[in-house]
Amino acid sequence: MATASLSKPASRGGPPSPRLSRRRSRQLLGLMYVAPTVVFVAVFFVAPLLLVARMSASQWPLLGGDKGLNLPTNYQVMADSSLFWPAVGFTLEYTVLATVLLLGMGLGLALLIQSGGRWRGFLRSAFLLPSAMGLASASLLFYGLYSNQIGPINSILETMHLSSNPIQFFETPLSALLSTTFLIVWRFAGFYMLILLVGLQSIPHDLYEAAAIDGANKWQTFRYITIPLLRRSLALCLILCITGSMLAFDQFYILTQGGPDNSTITIVQLIYHYAFQRQNLGTAAALSVVLLAALLVVNAVQLVSLRGAEERKK
Repeated sequence: MATASLSKPASRGGPPSPRLSRRRSRQLLGLMYVAPTVVFVAVFFVAPLLLVARMSASQWPLLGGDKGLNLPTNYQVMADSSLFWPAVGFTLEYTVLATVLLLGMGLGLALLIQSGGRWRGFLRSAFLLPSAMGLASASLLFYGLYSNQIGPINSILETMHLSSNPIQFFETPLSALLSTTFLIVWRFAGFYMLILLVGLQSIPHDLYEAAAIDGANKWQTFRYITIPLLRRSLALCLILCITGSMLAFDQFYILTQGGPDNSTITIVQLIYHYAFQRQNLGTAAALSVVLLAALLVVNAVQLVSLRGAEERKK
């Protein structure tokens, strides 16, 4: 009679299998790799964010620490301030102007370098060079260039008989806005040019050859090939432009100091004003929370719009 041999079941209290040991080792190794990043984010992002949220709901002077909760007061003081809505309006105005100019200039420079021939390397380096300078240093440089005492611009214009009176670059709100925006375009156009240039170089050249065979002109090629295939690079530049413009501080603090007549105060300058001039960290934190919420909403809308465009394309 044939007998069937049954394998002995493994004991639950025995050593783990080699496969399970390797899996646990990989998991432990992965946790060790992730741990420094988690600690960094927790210490330098999550903890300050929670502290700002706490400060926004508290009476918190610059010196002395937490004086107790006063949740609606900080937001009421912020909204009732005579500087709040002008700062919001000016920040939006500057954001729109800087974004349009930076995207247009960056795309124009990228297209120029794409067809630059043997001068491509030189032009790319020349346009990217201002991006290596810090924003505060660039602002001080332009402050000297715009100065009537030491700046060369008015002297050159007078020598060339193009202007009889010195130009006051910060005399009116419009001139102050345009002068500061020119600095930002000079400083960041090369950076956005590089992003868009990478996007242009990723477009297959076969598409342009097929369009030329079909009789498409340069405008049609640009509209129906370049722009659609450059959508993701443009979206990245748009997010960076809007976020950086809404957080503008250095250039206006150095060049205009909020003038003339508080017409060039940005939201971040207003945060600085409440925190270090009025010594009211609670209201400054409340304004920071509002700015963070606005940035989250704007970036979420852009990402949803980009995803919707990608889905419609599919």
